[in-house]
Amino acid sequence: MKTQAVAALKADYPLPVLLAVAGLARSTFFYHQARLDRPDPHAGLKAAIAEAFEAARGRYGHRRIHAVLARDGWRVAKKTVRTLMNALGLACQVRRPRRCRSWPGRPGTTAPNLLNRQFNADAPDTTWVTDVTEFRIRDRKLYLSPVIDLFDRSVVAYACGPSPTLELTNSSLRAAIATLPAGARPLVHSDSETVSAGVAPGFPARERDGRGRMLVPGAPRAS
Repeated sequence: MKTQAVAALKADYPLPVLLAVAGLARSTFFYHQARLDRPDPHAGLKAAIAEAFEAARGRYGHRRIHAVLARDGWRVAKKTVRTLMNALGLACQVRRPRRCRSWPGRPGTTAPNLLNRQFNADAPDTTWVTDVTEFRIRDRKLYLSPVIDLFDRSVVAYACGPSPTLELTNSSLRAAIATLPAGARPLVHSDSETVSAGVAPGFPARERDGRGRMLVPGAPRAS
């Protein structure tokens, strides 16, 4: 950058003054100026990289671009492809899934796994399962918390929200409990750490097994 600036201004200002201001030695300036005047040895490779990147609609990183180039007969190192992509300002637009690092909340009491992977029920309203699922809609996230009856796989109730909070899961549980007939006390099972993070007022104590599953041994009766 300094060499380019000095070269652009040397027609209007004395070269020794420009070199002193830029902190460049005379030999260094002429060396880099000669390099700038040379043709780009990677011009063809840059064009191939840009073409492959455009064909992939910006979804390929340097590793997959390198694979495309190798398939087309180019023999070049991955680091060279990465360096040239950075120089061209080409970056993959697809984000890798990020692991959730939020604090799961206050842990519950460890208890035996009552469900024990028996995902079938002999009667309705005896075994429910619930979890939180994340959906990405454009630049936002939406979280769905359904309650499903294992008897017929029907959705008893659900709740949606912008965050996987305890209130979201409790909302779906409240709506599901409101549908219970008198005397029904289903077992509620969840694999979600968010669901098992706390206890809301009016809900029974929740127990978790060694894998973090939340088990509610009997939901309160519907009023």
